Amino acid sequence: MERRSFIQKAAVGGTAAAAIAAPAIVSAQPQVRWRLSSSFPKSLDTLYGVSPVFAEKVSQLTGGKFVISTHAAGEITPAFGVVDAIQQGSIECASTAPYYFFGKDETFALDCAIPFGMNSRQMTAWYYEGNGLKLTREFYAQYNMLNFPMGNTGAQMGGWFRKEVKNVSEFKGLKFRVGGFAGKVIERIGGVPQNIPGGDIYPALEKGTIDAAEWVGPYDDEKLGFFKIAPHYYYPGWWEGGPAINLFVGKKAYDALPKEYQAALECAAAWAHHDMQGKYDYKNNAALRRLVAGGAKLHRFDKTIMDASWKAANELYAEISAKNPNWKKVYEDYMAARNQMVTWFRFSEASFDDFMQSQKL
Repeated sequence: MERRSFIQKAAVGGTAAAAIAAPAIVSAQPQVRWRLSSSFPKSLDTLYGVSPVFAEKVSQLTGGKFVISTHAAGEITPAFGVVDAIQQGSIECASTAPYYFFGKDETFALDCAIPFGMNSRQMTAWYYEGNGLKLTREFYAQYNMLNFPMGNTGAQMGGWFRKEVKNVSEFKGLKFRVGGFAGKVIERIGGVPQNIPGGDIYPALEKGTIDAAEWVGPYDDEKLGFFKIAPHYYYPGWWEGGPAINLFVGKKAYDALPKEYQAALECAAAWAHHDMQGKYDYKNNAALRRLVAGGAKLHRFDKTIMDASWKAANELYAEISAKNPNWKKVYEDYMAARNQMVTWFRFSEASFDDFMQSQKL
């Protein structure tokens, strides 16, 4: 009896000690403060909004010990200045679309979107089940930073045009605001690409500096008001089948974190990744209905435009592969993954979607 009583008391005591020790471990962790700079304005509550969603989750996972303040484009760094700021150590992390930085190296685009690339689910699969994270992180080591998937818009729309573009010949001389790497293909089919930050697109369209502009899709486009000036709304955005938003983190800052905080960072980014896509999938439909009711005219890109763009994109990729070993290494794996998953999606997702979309719902 005495032995049993001793064991029971020891067990109770051990449980109590563990309960006391758990918060002590949390409180023993250091207080850490970081700054995150976004490439997006606060008016875009999904693209910018992923950053506070992420920061809040990091705080929750660390008992309020790891605090990340979030800043819109222009508050600390320009929209396209975040990579330089991380390398200089003026910020610890950033939320951005990697293809903005293709001018540094075309390989950045593969970590976001390239024309006729992967859709959002395929990108996520490539990151986590394929070699995506491994290969992109090997590349980013050259910039002393690492990446975490932190959002995806899903397939985007093809943009807003002042006038109809009925075939590929009408792209000739067209001044088109198009993000990042896609401009290289637009240029080859006759367009004149303009890489303008989100907050500057409306004034450029209003003044006639550009003839057309693409951004994301109905939910964000409605906020930016492009339909007031350019009523012709085209689809699909073949250059952005599933563009990934990434969290860039300075390697020095990351390595200085306790392991528990590193894990919190990874989990919070994954949480925010799915949060963004869920918002877009849910909100785009209602926004598209409002835009059409307000006068937006929907058009599907003509086959001549799609075929010419497909040809130009593949020619471009071959040229880059021949001269850029960074690109070639990531691109070959990216395309192998894309081709395999497109085959699977043809029999599963596409056939199911085709049937459902033909029904009167």
